[in-house]
Amino acid sequence: MEESDPTGDEAPPSRSGERTLSRYDSLERIASKVSGLANVKVMTTALLLRLAFQSIGVVYGDLGTSPLYVFSSTFPNGIDPQHVEANVLGVLSLIIYTLTLSPLLKYVLVVLQASDNNEGGTFAVYTLLCRSINVGVFGRKAHPDDRALSGYDVVPRITGRFREGIRNFMEGRKAVHMILLLVTLLGTCMVIGDGTLTPAISVISAVQGIQVQVSSLEQNVIVAISVVILVLLFNLQRFGTDKVGFMFAPVLTVWFVAIGVIGLYNIGAHDLSVLRAFNPKFILDYFLLRKLDGFISLGGVVLCITGTEAMFADVGHFSARSIQIAFVPFVYPTLLLAYCGQAAYLMKHPEDVANAFYKSVPAPVYWPMFVVAVLSAIIASQAMISAVFQIIKQSQAMSCFPRVKVVHTSKRFPGQVYIPEMNWFLMLACVVITIIFKNTTTIGNAYGICVVSVMSVTTFLTAIIMLLVWKTNILLILAYFAIYATLELTYFSSVLVKFTEGGWLPMLFAAIFMSIMFTWFFGSSRRNKYELENKMSVEWITGLVTNNSILRVRGVGLIYTRLSQGVPAMLSHYVSNVPAIHSVLVFVTIKTLPVSSVVPEERFLFKRVGSKELRIYRCIARYGYRDHHRGDNEFENSLFQSLERFIRLDEAPSSTPAASDGTTRIEVFPIVGGDLNGGGSAVEQEIISSPQEEDEEEIEFLRNSRKAGVVYVLGHTEVVARMDSSVMTKFFINTLYAILRKNFRESRLILEVPHERLLKIGNVAYI
Repeated sequence: MEESDPTGDEAPPSRSGERTLSRYDSLERIASKVSGLANVKVMTTALLLRLAFQSIGVVYGDLGTSPLYVFSSTFPNGIDPQHVEANVLGVLSLIIYTLTLSPLLKYVLVVLQASDNNEGGTFAVYTLLCRSINVGVFGRKAHPDDRALSGYDVVPRITGRFREGIRNFMEGRKAVHMILLLVTLLGTCMVIGDGTLTPAISVISAVQGIQVQVSSLEQNVIVAISVVILVLLFNLQRFGTDKVGFMFAPVLTVWFVAIGVIGLYNIGAHDLSVLRAFNPKFILDYFLLRKLDGFISLGGVVLCITGTEAMFADVGHFSARSIQIAFVPFVYPTLLLAYCGQAAYLMKHPEDVANAFYKSVPAPVYWPMFVVAVLSAIIASQAMISAVFQIIKQSQAMSCFPRVKVVHTSKRFPGQVYIPEMNWFLMLACVVITIIFKNTTTIGNAYGICVVSVMSVTTFLTAIIMLLVWKTNILLILAYFAIYATLELTYFSSVLVKFTEGGWLPMLFAAIFMSIMFTWFFGSSRRNKYELENKMSVEWITGLVTNNSILRVRGVGLIYTRLSQGVPAMLSHYVSNVPAIHSVLVFVTIKTLPVSSVVPEERFLFKRVGSKELRIYRCIARYGYRDHHRGDNEFENSLFQSLERFIRLDEAPSSTPAASDGTTRIEVFPIVGGDLNGGGSAVEQEIISSPQEEDEEEIEFLRNSRKAGVVYVLGHTEVVARMDSSVMTKFFINTLYAILRKNFRESRLILEVPHERLLKIGNVAYI
């Protein structure tokens, strides 16, 4: 959380024929102005097809392997032999229209358009929504100047009295902000739960098919084989989505072609009349026949769309267009053929519903299909694993998840990431679930709740996006929300009936992760508030460096702080014990903006702290939640190059008067333009150069100080609840937050600060 400073602009006197910079007391306003929000790549046809091919192996594995267990989960007690046609055609019709309404119409046509600069998932929609109304991320009121973000340019101006009224209503009520936050966190937690259950159910359903040919094989052996496969799968994740996608895509392509061809064969060989299921009349007949049992069976039908959310959550790994290209002409028709083929087989052999997929495979190709099915089930897990990595990275970037290591596995596609801690957690959870539940029926009961919950969150958020961002016709929004809210509420009710039969598991996952995320957000917010309230003034640092009792040693101190104004209290603690500071000080603030990406040319903003003679600067390094911050030599070089450019372009006099509020007025501007070492232009305004000789002296002093050594200074703050704090605050801060801080990564590891040049300053924050 950065500090706000809503000060006004004040233009200094201008020279004849020249324009000058505005003056600001804080970098808060200028830090939010980002032109050229992201590198928008123009994809060639070849690259688009390559990504579409890769997406088959990463995005559609879960959705593609659903035919392994949908019919068996829908009819756990078998098919009534007296009403075979009504049962089979009714369920097939439900599957057809569920696939059509949800993945095809909802996700391909609507949800994929709601990506935030090609970044998908719950958090991406949430940040896009926050930028459409005056609501800060995680319910904090947005700073008025944040509206100047060029990222907001993707959001059309809200017009119309009704829409304006809705926006004003949402802006002015904290309860609405909290609801949006909780809904977003719920969706995030359910995606994590989905990523835990997907590998377990996919692998078990594929491996247990061997029992069709080897009936003597016990279930415990199936479980053991599944565990081995799961361990191997999670060990492959470190190679990254790009390599994994190329490894998996050929297998999934063969899988989709095979289930489509076998489905077509079964339709012709067993019962061509199953194509009548495209008539929705059979859905009505099915419910009239089975009544309550038919409603409960929807918990099995909904499994035909498992993994659909990965189409949106994984869009950052690929692109919306590539995912659409893979689904519409290839994935969707082959799935329809597969389900129709199984239904045709069951019309003749209803007793085989427990192993409908494998029983419907012609004998000559059984073993090849078994091998492909097992490989495909392994790959199916990749879709939601990648989605979990993506959404955890977004959560961490927005300060709503404990610090974990994020490994960017592709230089070409920044959205492709790998998170070791989450990978091993998912592996352990999958293994435990597989060993405890042992069968797909119980896991399926839990799985359905995750699937429907995530989809419901997406429906809710995209409906608001349609209203406030896209300005869609009100009647279309009402139709969209009515159709999908009814559909998903119906499915959710059916899976909730089986709460005691495994449905409790995703609720447990959601409760655990929501507790973690809320605790981290609460503790971090209170710590940031403490630092803001206890900051030191500019006058204090000015008096400090002019005090003869304080020694200034040669070198550069990069002092990391969350404050965008003022001096962090940890510096006062440091000089009270060590009366010496570096000859050049740079207060560095890493600012994460509610946008997906910030172009490198606009990464750094600078201003002076006090007069030129002090050699103290403030730097804000801006990142989007998709960007990767590295505290390595490249970052350091870019920072110093930008600082030198700032010095050359800065026009501030040697000493500047203090403003009435005690802050020193200085001139600030972003360092932009192609080459940081050479030409380029500042945003919107021309720059007036300061005297060349004075600038070069300052730059030479900076370079010599850097040669003497650069030290990274980080605060190590112990957060403790005050004695007069409430019992709940003490529990969250002294127990839960303390546990998270001790067991997750330190800030120096996340910032990737060179260990040999690190100086940590201890401090205690009583909140």
